[in-house]
Amino acid sequence: MTQYPESSCNSWSHMHRRTLLKAAGLSGMGWLTPVAEALSRAGEKDTSGKPPRSVIVLWLAGGPSQLETFDPKPGANISAGTTAIDTAVPGIQLATGYEQLAEQMQHVSLVRSITSKEGDHERATYNTKTGFRPDPTLVHPSIGAILCHQQKDNIEIPRHVSILPGPWPARGGYLGDQFDAFQINDPQGPIPDITRQVPDERYDRRVNDLAIVEREFARGRLRELDATKTLQRGSTAAALKMMASEQLKAFDVKEAPQGVRAPFGDTAFGRGCLAAARLVEVGVRCVEVTLNGWDSHANNHEIHREHAKTLDPAFAALIRYLKEHELFDRTTVICGGEFGRMGAFNGKPGLNLAGGRDHWPHGFTMALAGGGIAGGRVIGETSPEPDLEAEDKTKLLSDPHNIADVHATILHSLGIEFEKELQTPIGRPMIISQGTVIQDLLV
Repeated sequence: MTQYPESSCNSWSHMHRRTLLKAAGLSGMGWLTPVAEALSRAGEKDTSGKPPRSVIVLWLAGGPSQLETFDPKPGANISAGTTAIDTAVPGIQLATGYEQLAEQMQHVSLVRSITSKEGDHERATYNTKTGFRPDPTLVHPSIGAILCHQQKDNIEIPRHVSILPGPWPARGGYLGDQFDAFQINDPQGPIPDITRQVPDERYDRRVNDLAIVEREFARGRLRELDATKTLQRGSTAAALKMMASEQLKAFDVKEAPQGVRAPFGDTAFGRGCLAAARLVEVGVRCVEVTLNGWDSHANNHEIHREHAKTLDPAFAALIRYLKEHELFDRTTVICGGEFGRMGAFNGKPGLNLAGGRDHWPHGFTMALAGGGIAGGRVIGETSPEPDLEAEDKTKLLSDPHNIADVHATILHSLGIEFEKELQTPIGRPMIISQGTVIQDLLV
């Protein structure tokens, strides 16, 4: 571990409103179940004395190059011309293009020696989001699902949210689809299916009619089942409560003053980061914001230069917002993708003939900040002259860590007992995380 001194310096699953109520009332819409459970606990007090903990995941889908982001090698052949800049922490450099994040480096730490065995996008995404390699017999929950499952609250809106999701959003896995991430697109747009489309009187009649349907359904089909023990009433109440909740305003970034919005950048990802901070502020447990398009088999430098223009201001503004609103110490921020990028092509340093870098899961970087995570540190190191023919590629790293170690560290920082075993629906015991805490990352 290298420690540096601090410097002074997919859309909502779109459906018609009737469908929303029908799903909530009759089929127990997955994401409404924890909301319904939370509402049933209304009035309960948290006696732990500890503030609620949340996590924000900045997901860089496609596999960003560590060399053009958080682990530059200026002057080395593998850099292929990529330059670096100094940061607020002496001794830590970032790739050129991350000037705003560099000013916040005293609050951010980098794990530069992450290694995995998954080099396929889908499998590696699963591995990184769950901490486990894919298993044909089981679907593991994402870190956000674990957090929602393990911690209670009384929030009226979905507790696990995915903004600008890709094809493999965070899932509840064996914990149940009620812990899947609730998906929305650009927060600049309106939230569908929330505003009443009919006059209040007619709306109230529809709700009363639904109650009649529920009673008839229970009388006709649930004679031997106590209807009060099913999820339909709680889910219906949760749906109606959510549709009237003031907490929905957290999604609407247009409500924020221009002076607050502007630093995040005029991009969907920037607005997603602002929405994530606002959602955490009202008690949402996990928000994943996706920036797609990092798959740079060709035009690597151009792709990373363009993406830095989006990621740099949004990431830096997110840290500043969390600090200014006293949310930073209870919110853990994670930024990274499913793997890194190769430092050479066909055994030769630099870019391939198309100007790209291929997949490299054998040594890449994730950035962490916030609750429980120390700032201004670098864990591990990659070689400026990697031997691509090495049989054991972990030897190319100092202080290597796998994805499970990152999960264990984050869960520990969130106050989750990650070595506890949970039961799958078929009674199979599963440990929450198989990793080991990276102690040098902790405050």
